Amino acid sequence: MKKFLFLTLLIIYSYGQTIKDVSNIVGIRDNQLLGYGLVVGLPGTGDKSQFTMQSLQNLLRNSYVKIPTSSIKSKNIATVMVTAVLPPFSRQGDKIKINVSSIGDAKSIDAGELLLTQLKGVDGQVYALAQGNILSNPNSKTTGYIYDGATIENELDFSLKGEKSITLSLFRNDARTAANIEKNINKTFNSFIAQAIDTRTIEVQKPNNISIVSFIAQIQSIELISNIKKKIIIDIAREIIVAGSDIKIKPTTITQKEFTIKIKRLNMPQADFNDPIKNSGVDIGDNVRIGTKPININLNNALINSYAQPTVSDLMRSMKIMKLDIQQIIKTLQMLKEINAIDAKIELVR
Repeated sequence: MKKFLFLTLLIIYSYGQTIKDVSNIVGIRDNQLLGYGLVVGLPGTGDKSQFTMQSLQNLLRNSYVKIPTSSIKSKNIATVMVTAVLPPFSRQGDKIKINVSSIGDAKSIDAGELLLTQLKGVDGQVYALAQGNILSNPNSKTTGYIYDGATIENELDFSLKGEKSITLSLFRNDARTAANIEKNINKTFNSFIAQAIDTRTIEVQKPNNISIVSFIAQIQSIELISNIKKKIIIDIAREIIVAGSDIKIKPTTITQKEFTIKIKRLNMPQADFNDPIKNSGVDIGDNVRIGTKPININLNNALINSYAQPTVSDLMRSMKIMKLDIQQIIKTLQMLKEINAIDAKIELVR
């Protein structure tokens, strides 16, 4: 019997595009951290590479234990690279997620214990210390993560206090969006405080009667119409999908080994489509009902019909009923992206 994996959580959010969605503030950015560490406590799934043995020897030497590398034959250890993102305005004591990847021939680092590891920035300074039990990724046992696995030790020297202006930088060059942002900011504050200096950069002067934090909050929440692509964000580890409910899907058919999905426009007059008797919708189980959009679901196939153009929201609900796992959903969305059936950026969070 074919087994199916259930998504632990599936969320579809609808959102209006704001200035925060299409730009960032110059100077306020994430910073990448990197470290080299040892994982211990593996049940024979570690590696025997020479640099792993040398790393363990150096660690033991710091504890005043001298032992030649030739006598170390354990496969319960592994060398790993540790990466993390240092968010802006991080403070000492804050916790951040870390990603861990084996660099030797280990078969698995799942449930291993990462020993204390320094995480450095590109300037060579140590900004965080990482340690904890690793949870491996479902499809790659040699990579994993630790939520709240690192503690911030040093802070970046950056402050907004005293700033009289901010500079917005669009995620991509777009003269229309830059002009739209300039117009909407000036309209919101009823003053000419924003000026687009090129197709990607907008300088905004802060009024005197408002704090810089409140000013940024108001700027970022301003809604606008933009032709910058929307996002579908997929958190692989927690199996959460976040997407705008208005992301359309062009009629298409997707066939994979395990299932087939056919998406098409409903060939029905508008009057009949709106008729509650002729088109009353279909209950597809699991307490899911997709409005007045007829849908036929079984464990292998899905047929999505809609008088309006079908959306990613419709597809996600269908795939949930089909009990497809997260990797199958990602593959389907990527295929739709490749054939230009959806106009959205797919962002994977591990």
